[in-house]
Amino acid sequence: MQLSYWEYKTWFSQVDFTIIGSGIVGLNCAIHLKQKHPNSSVLVLERGSLPQGASTKNAGFACFGSISEILSDLKSHSEEEVVQLVQKRWEGIQNLRSLLGDEAIGFEQHGGHELFVEHNTELYEKCLDEMERLNKMLQPVFGQNPFVTHPNSFGFGKIKENYITHELEGQLDTGMMMQGLIQKCLSLGIPILNGVEVDTVHENGKSATIITKDFEFSTKKVFVATNGFASKLLPAETIQPARAQVLVTEPIKNLKIKGTFHFDEGYYYFRNIDDRILFGGGRNLDFKTEETTEFGQTPIIQDQLEELLKEMILPHQQVKIDRRWSGIMGVGGQKTPIVKRISNSICCGVRLGGMGVALGSLVGKELAELADE
Repeated sequence: MQLSYWEYKTWFSQVDFTIIGSGIVGLNCAIHLKQKHPNSSVLVLERGSLPQGASTKNAGFACFGSISEILSDLKSHSEEEVVQLVQKRWEGIQNLRSLLGDEAIGFEQHGGHELFVEHNTELYEKCLDEMERLNKMLQPVFGQNPFVTHPNSFGFGKIKENYITHELEGQLDTGMMMQGLIQKCLSLGIPILNGVEVDTVHENGKSATIITKDFEFSTKKVFVATNGFASKLLPAETIQPARAQVLVTEPIKNLKIKGTFHFDEGYYYFRNIDDRILFGGGRNLDFKTEETTEFGQTPIIQDQLEELLKEMILPHQQVKIDRRWSGIMGVGGQKTPIVKRISNSICCGVRLGGMGVALGSLVGKELAELADE
């Protein structure tokens, strides 16, 4: 496809900043760039018809790490690194709430609860034993002790008698959040072009050339924000795609469950939304198969989700599944996101480790700040 004079003049001439990926990170990056450089030309490119990857596929958890997740992270990260990571998640949610407002993103703070399956006594007791230490460690981040025990008030089956609750965790409406970010970009005069998949980016010293299947153009700086898909454009970085499978029930009459819930060290998660239960996870059942950039579901994970839904989450209730989907996260050996300059004209903000809702706003802002370095 050759660009017409009008197409080139309107969208692709004299572009200052091009963001690849219109997810949470990409749109926040674009917003901060335009606010800091109001006279600049900012362009966002998106490979899908909607923001692909995880930004419109996630569960909408405003979470900072369940107690077993934090303990697991401490096995491979220093205490200082874990505290810094939790701090980034906390700041990211506050940035998002400040940017769009709680009503615009459907934010509700009902707490985040970790459940412990009845046969895993060792993990349950370890988390109880470590709760005081972790509260002391994280108190400076939250201004209070985040973790408390909570009785099984929602009547879940086959679990220990108490949850361990993070009182400051919340939930939001992913669709409302993404719509709010898109509208914010459009109000600032930032075009978002969907259906444009970038094949390669070439550094040219003081600018870069973006090559797509149909055309190419020059831009002063490029910001890669494609997370789980980033290895295509950033082969030197360690970013592993990780698929997350999710389902949501049909509306359930008199649903009392409120909040976000985790179990099995965060590999399973569920919440209430619109009188339904949204339930996802199970990647740990088949890590190798889920290391993919292909969307889809597998019987081994979907069958387990349905079994746990009926036996643990909603015991003795008849429920029907309304919809199933999957998202692609970006993970690696470390949970710290990669926010760095790749070359003179190319920067990236990727590898959010399944914490895109919490981290995305802050990572987008940090990515935009690289433009001035």
